[in-house]
Amino acid sequence: TLKMQARKHKRSGTAARGLRSLSVAIFLPLSLTVLDIFLFGSSNRLRTMRYFPPMWALHSACLVATFLSGLSAWIVWADGGFHSQPGSLILYSGQIALGLGWYPIVFGAGATRVGLVLSAALFGSMIRCSRIFKNVNPIAGDLFKPCLLWGMLLAAVNIRLVYQ
Repeated sequence: TLKMQARKHKRSGTAARGLRSLSVAIFLPLSLTVLDIFLFGSSNRLRTMRYFPPMWALHSACLVATFLSGLSAWIVWADGGFHSQPGSLILYSGQIALGLGWYPIVFGAGATRVGLVLSAALFGSMIRCSRIFKNVNPIAGDLFKPCLLWGMLLAAVNIRLVYQ
């Protein structure tokens, strides 16, 4: 029953690697997002606007979207989607970068028109990412859908800031 012990050891090693990769897929983007919010996430201009979501709601939506997109990406990775469709990893990384760039550009630099272009690019990349993820794994595609709401929220915030 040396074979049974070897199989058990192999399964526990696979599970440990799976948990490690899941942790990285969620923790890395989430920690970058927390840092982004901490460094650039306060805006006196946004706080003074009436009929607008409070900053904590915007930040919470951002964190939830980052968590869900990381989980979704991990599911795609676990199903071999990044290997079978190499462009999907570039697209996912690009939408993470666009999301991370929005806060410093809009709140840090005050470049709301650039932020509007950025939010449109982010939303477009999120739609494409959602479709690719859904083709690889329907659950991953469904988990990504709330991220689209966050992308629309960023665009709405940005439009309001531009035309205030």
